[in-house]
Amino acid sequence: MAFSYVSHLYCPKCENTYNVEELNQLCECGSPLLVAYKMNKLKENFKASDLLQRPTDLWRYHELLPVQAKDNVVTLGEGFTPIVGMSKTGKNMDIPNLYMKDEGMIPSGSFKSRGAAVGVSKAKELSVKELAMPTNGNAGAAWSLYSSQADIAATIVMPVDAPEITRKECIAAGASLYLVNGLIGDAGKIVGQAVKDYELFDASTLKEPYRIEGKKTMGLEIAEQFNWEVPDVILYPTGGGVGLIGIYKALQELQELGWVSKDKMPRLVAVQAEGCAPIVKAWEEGKSYAEPWEDAETIAFGINVAKALGDFLILDAIRKTEGCAISVSDDTLLKELKTVASEDGAFVCPEGAAAFAAARKLRENGWIKHDDNVLVLNTGAGIKYPETVGEEAPVLEIGERILRNSAFHYKT
Repeated sequence: MAFSYVSHLYCPKCENTYNVEELNQLCECGSPLLVAYKMNKLKENFKASDLLQRPTDLWRYHELLPVQAKDNVVTLGEGFTPIVGMSKTGKNMDIPNLYMKDEGMIPSGSFKSRGAAVGVSKAKELSVKELAMPTNGNAGAAWSLYSSQADIAATIVMPVDAPEITRKECIAAGASLYLVNGLIGDAGKIVGQAVKDYELFDASTLKEPYRIEGKKTMGLEIAEQFNWEVPDVILYPTGGGVGLIGIYKALQELQELGWVSKDKMPRLVAVQAEGCAPIVKAWEEGKSYAEPWEDAETIAFGINVAKALGDFLILDAIRKTEGCAISVSDDTLLKELKTVASEDGAFVCPEGAAAFAAARKLRENGWIKHDDNVLVLNTGAGIKYPETVGEEAPVLEIGERILRNSAFHYKT
């Protein structure tokens, strides 16, 4: 049996096709490229039961991934993150069937490791020696770490305000790190010029076709972890939107394989911050593309993307699943972050907190029903964002007694 049943690359706009054994970036029309598989052969040779004895990482789905030779796999054991019942938070929101898929458990502490694992593995297979990318932090950290294992040089450009730990991850991995006094779009322009100047491989979001294949493994796992059923609603914090696009692609492929029912697709929700909500604005206006967001700013740094290259794919996915796009304020998501931690003991990232806050908002307006099975994606570990929680603990002198009426906080 083949390690991969990858077939070709195709353009979702103009339907041009490209060879997966050659280096490709965007389609000649400017659109991102997507990966196609030999689905008829997969139906014959790949069964859900094949997974039962496999390791619990994303490479358990290698037939449905683009890396053709096992020797080219670059891995840190990423994938198969837990789905946790959030019973107390769910009760607080009046969503009894509330779940969280916790990507904070993955190597590098964020879901970006999925895209890096598959993207870097395919880059290795295609003999890439140097790559470059702009990032809001976590993607650059992940791609730096996986590139070091693959002996690929990485040049990373991120905003000067990116989370400190992500900068240190890049440096520790030996990447060439540059900071720009601007946003990720400004970093992208610098990377674009460096790609031209030094003939680097451009690993920017959706400018290479394989990051999305790593991200889609979240969708494959969700289906398997729900015993090949699917939740009613999936909420996803959306910046570049690769994860949401990938989950939708995964579920479509599983439907084609016959592993999940074609009669039910989760309603996908793109969650953004009020300070940067181009997808929400486009959704509310009934548009197929989003306009660049002016003066983008949010504490949920991972979704601070003023213009997503794959905006039309995001909007198409939420439209075809009868989903929606919604934004929440920074104050609201920070409040929700503390609620989730104090109720169910999960210290989520600010982007994940935004998704929980969106679930509350959608339940309050009736869009989410009382009996819906609702899954929230927490895309990273809260400990990577220490600035989201202020310290209010009193300092005791040696031998001093704790008094109950001091500045400690107790649940009532």
